[in-house]
Amino acid sequence: MRTIREFEERLHVEFLSGSVPGFLHLYSGQEAIAVGICEQLDDDRDYIGSTHRGHGHCIAKGVDVKAMMKEIYCKKNGVCGGKGGSMHIADLDKGMLGANAIVGGAPPLALGAALSAKLLKTGGVAVPFIGDGAANQGTVAESMNMAAVLKLPMVFMFENNGYAEFTAASYATAGSIEARAKAYNIPAVTVDGADFFAVHEAAREAIERARNGGGPSAIEAKAYRFWGHFAGDPQRYRAPGETKELRENHDCLKHFSERVTQAALLDQAEMNAIDVEVMQLIEDAVAEAKADPQPDPESLYKDVYVSYN
Repeated sequence: MRTIREFEERLHVEFLSGSVPGFLHLYSGQEAIAVGICEQLDDDRDYIGSTHRGHGHCIAKGVDVKAMMKEIYCKKNGVCGGKGGSMHIADLDKGMLGANAIVGGAPPLALGAALSAKLLKTGGVAVPFIGDGAANQGTVAESMNMAAVLKLPMVFMFENNGYAEFTAASYATAGSIEARAKAYNIPAVTVDGADFFAVHEAAREAIERARNGGGPSAIEAKAYRFWGHFAGDPQRYRAPGETKELRENHDCLKHFSERVTQAALLDQAEMNAIDVEVMQLIEDAVAEAKADPQPDPESLYKDVYVSYN
């Protein structure tokens, strides 16, 4: 969770300096959700599908942090050769099907991965991450229906951060997301997305059900987005002091630190040592990304078409 937070906080600074091309949609505040579920997934048989806010999902699934930074800088040795950028990072070796600029695009991709896992009997599970705005898309409804009918090994991971771009969920989303999943006879729960342990336990139960042939599940995590829809968003649609209150009272890292130190699982010195290690990793990643060469112009003609023969 600390790696995701520092990766994004540094990216925000670099983006505002003008050194990062393209667009950024930051995940800060929602780290407990990505880590809570991905920590229980395998690289070689489990898949995730991500959103336009996908940095945290990638890191939690094990995508190399330095290769990710190079990708966001659109450099030659980025994880996708510098052609994907922030919104299209993919790493199939890690079971990461791709960040996705199409709202509601991940569930159909994950559906295919889940169907493959079932037919090939790999024991794999597919997890699409879905925002509250994407929950209103037909692709999500169709995917839940088909997953339930075919009893596929899926966990629909809804991250409800309260805003679909600039529109409050209370204005645009009818009923509850949990209730929608239950309408398809899919077991569903709602958890606090700032509570790593709550997400972890809900994910454990859902993944176990999927691996044992119990079909799909859904988790709605109430999430807290610390930044705007995109880096640089002035957030005029939010109430005064809203983000300050979120950072003070709904920070998943603070919550995790309090829980593990109170339980004597880690002490503060060990937590501080992790922070130092992470800061050095991010510093090195940025330096290597800036020094990496641009992709060769010829690479524009590669990866356009794929032959499956």
